[in-house]
Amino acid sequence: MAGETLSSALERRTLMPQPRRAQCHRREELSWAAKGQQGRGEQESTVNFDNAGSDPRAAEENWLCRSPVCDGSVPSNALERRFLPAVNPPQRPPAGICGDPVTAKTAFLFILPQYNVSVPTADGELVQYHYGLKDLVTILFYIFIAIILHAVVQEYALDKINRRLHLSKVKHSKFNESGQLVAFHLTSVIWCLYVVVTEGYISNPRSLWENYPHVYLPFQVKFFYLCQLAYWLHALPELYFQKVRKEEIPRQLRCIALYLVHIAGAYLLNLTRLGLILLLLQYLAEFFFHMARLVYFTDENNEKLFNVWAVVFVVTRLFTLTLYILVIGFGLPRVENQALDPERGNFFSFLFNNILFRMSVLLLVCLFQASVMWRFIHFQLRRWREYWNEQSSRKRAAAGAKQQAKPLKRDSGYHENGVVKAENGTSPRTKKLKSP
Repeated sequence: MAGETLSSALERRTLMPQPRRAQCHRREELSWAAKGQQGRGEQESTVNFDNAGSDPRAAEENWLCRSPVCDGSVPSNALERRFLPAVNPPQRPPAGICGDPVTAKTAFLFILPQYNVSVPTADGELVQYHYGLKDLVTILFYIFIAIILHAVVQEYALDKINRRLHLSKVKHSKFNESGQLVAFHLTSVIWCLYVVVTEGYISNPRSLWENYPHVYLPFQVKFFYLCQLAYWLHALPELYFQKVRKEEIPRQLRCIALYLVHIAGAYLLNLTRLGLILLLLQYLAEFFFHMARLVYFTDENNEKLFNVWAVVFVVTRLFTLTLYILVIGFGLPRVENQALDPERGNFFSFLFNNILFRMSVLLLVCLFQASVMWRFIHFQLRRWREYWNEQSSRKRAAAGAKQQAKPLKRDSGYHENGVVKAENGTSPRTKKLKSP
C-alpha cells in the first residue's frame, strides 16, 4: 500500500508538463543550495508554500516540489498520513463590491455627494455637506443617468402613445416635451415635498432665514440640488437628440437658462431652504400646465385643465412673491452679518449679506415675477377673447341655419307695389258664387 502511494505521487510528478517540471527542479536546486549555505542538513525545503499564489495547479506543484517524496527521505506511511491528505490549494479571498481601494474612492466621487463634515449637535455628531468643485463630477455622472431615463420614458411611454394619436409634427414635438416634463415635475414635486416636510421647513417658517448662511446641508437636500442641476443640464444635449425645430430652440434655451440660474443661485448663495419651497410651487404649476397640454392633444375640446392651471399659477405666483419679500426683505436683515470665512465656504453668502446686493436681487426677482404675471394675463385675455368670438360666431351660424331651414308662405301670383296681382290677369281670390 505504501509503495503504491509513493509510486502514485512520483507518477503525478512525472506527468507534470515540461515547463512546470523544469520550474519545479529549479526550485529544488535553489532550496537545497540554501540548505547547504545555512548548514541545516536534512531539513525541509524552504520553498514558501503559503505564497504559492491563487492558482490551484501552481499550489499543488509547489507542494510536490517541497515534498520529501522527491528524495525518499520520509517513509511512505508518514507521507500518506501527513502530506497527501493536506493537498488543499489556497483559495482566493472573496472580493468586495470594489476590491481596489482606488477604484472604490473614484466610484464614490461620481455617485455620492462630496465634502461631508461632522457637525456637533445636542444629540451628538451629525454628518452634513457643503458645496465644492467636486460636485461638478457628481453632476456629470447624473447627467448621463438623466439622459438614459429620458430615453426610457420616450421609448416605452411617449412613442407608444404617439403611434395611436397620429399627431402632426408640431403637435408631436410639443407632446414629447410635455410628456417628459410631466414625468419630471411629478417626481420633483413628490421628492421636494418629502424633503420639505421631513426637514421641517413648512412647520417652522422661521427656519428659512434663521442661522443664515446655511452652509452645511443634509444629505437629501444636497443630493436633490445636484440632481436638479443635472437634469436641466442634460436638457441641452437633448435638444440635439430630440431633433427640436429651430423655431423652438430659443424658447427652450431661455427656459433652461432661467432654471439653471435660479437653482444654482439658491445653491451657491446658501438659500437652499427658500429654494426648495419655491421649486415646489413652480413645479406644481408647471405640472398642471403640461398635463393640460397632454389632455388637449388627445381631445381638443377638453380645456378644463387649463382653467385649473390658471388658478394654480396665480396662487403660486402670489406665494412666491410673498416668500421672497418675507425672507429676503424682512428675515435676512435681522440676521447678524457673517464675517468672510473661506474655509467655511460662505463667500457668496457674505456678498448676499450686503444690503445693496440683497435689495438688487429682490428687485430683479420682483421684476421677473411681474413680467411673468403680465404675460400670463395677456395670454388669458387673448384666449378668452378668442373663445367669446368663437362662441358668438357659432351662435350666428346656428341662427342663420335655422332661418334657412324655416319655409316661407307666399301667396300665389306676384307682388307689385304691395298688391298681389294674378299671374294670368285673373284675381287670385276665389269668387263667391251667388245663390240663385
